[in-house]
Amino acid sequence: MVSGIAILAVTYVLSQFFRSFLAVLAPVLVADLGVGEAVLATASGVWFIAFALMQFPVGWALDHYGPRRTASLVLLAAVAGAALFSIAEGPAAIIAAMGLIGVGCSAVLMAAFYLLARQFPPQRFAMFASWIVAFGLSGGVLGSAPLALATEAFGWRAVMAGLACVTLVAAVTVAVWVRDPPTAKAPKGSGSLLTLLKMRQLWPLMAIAIVAYAPAANLRGLWAGPFLAEIHGYDIEAIGGATFVMAIALILGTISYGPLDVLFNTRKWVPFVGIALTAISLAGLAAAGGGSPTIAIILMTAVTFFGAGYALIMAHARAMVPAHLVGRGVTLMNFFSIGGAGIIQFLSGGVFATATGGTSPDGAYTILFGFYALLLAAGLAAYAFSRDLRTR
Repeated sequence: MVSGIAILAVTYVLSQFFRSFLAVLAPVLVADLGVGEAVLATASGVWFIAFALMQFPVGWALDHYGPRRTASLVLLAAVAGAALFSIAEGPAAIIAAMGLIGVGCSAVLMAAFYLLARQFPPQRFAMFASWIVAFGLSGGVLGSAPLALATEAFGWRAVMAGLACVTLVAAVTVAVWVRDPPTAKAPKGSGSLLTLLKMRQLWPLMAIAIVAYAPAANLRGLWAGPFLAEIHGYDIEAIGGATFVMAIALILGTISYGPLDVLFNTRKWVPFVGIALTAISLAGLAAAGGGSPTIAIILMTAVTFFGAGYALIMAHARAMVPAHLVGRGVTLMNFFSIGGAGIIQFLSGGVFATATGGTSPDGAYTILFGFYALLLAAGLAAYAFSRDLRTR
């Protein structure tokens, strides 16, 4: 079963790549297909929405059929999406392709978390989950400078066609090598997804999950590229370098968060402080990001580093969920996290478009980054009412 977690962790690299690569490809897609920032924001948002909506059938399938069949079959949608992207001729195909890729990536991490939750005690979930996420985040590294170099060498269409083939190999590997755990026995009439939604102790966690992941995901996955190109004159290679640094920070932040809940004996306050520091970094980016590009990159890197506490929020929720509802429990929280990132991505496109009509590009990005900071502040206000759980 440990080997199955390792295989899913490797496959998760693809999921992280696909949620962030548009930031690097944005300039060439604008040049080749004539798509603008609003279309790319929509396409990125569709990825997150499709991913999020799939959490409900994925959670049910994990509890009923196990991770092997669930993850391997769902991955085939990502194969189709990458192939469609490689032959896209306009905005509609890009958006449809991103939706398919979002569907295809939706089960991989949750399948790994399912195996992890069934095999290890709850007090170890955050650390091991953080390690899995951190390893998968290397996909964000591949989606930065290496993607920029590959695109310049082979063209973005060839790169996407190659990724379709790699994803197919990953799906076959999961189907062949991952093994399902025994089905957890549930007491008769013991609950469902509705049971989880009625658990009031989960409500503040749902609220913070909606906003916590969005700034790092949206900034790294889309807005960093247009911001650095328009405000600071960066080309695709320079954008790739900057997003590479952000991707490394996201990995280091995730690894750093991993053992902290056990170290400080709290499920709540480690992610709370991390999210507060993310909000402060965004406020600084809104205030000073249009000046020095070095300061802008430092602040964007801080957003990805401090905004890497996703696994700790999942662990906080996991500790409240019974074993027979683990599949639906982790996917429910992931729905709010990824769905929130998608919805906020859509909203950010509207905020930016509205701001652009009434101010300079620099001012529009100031409003955009301030928007993200305010969302985190609202989420923290709700999360303050959550029940803390000790880890030892």
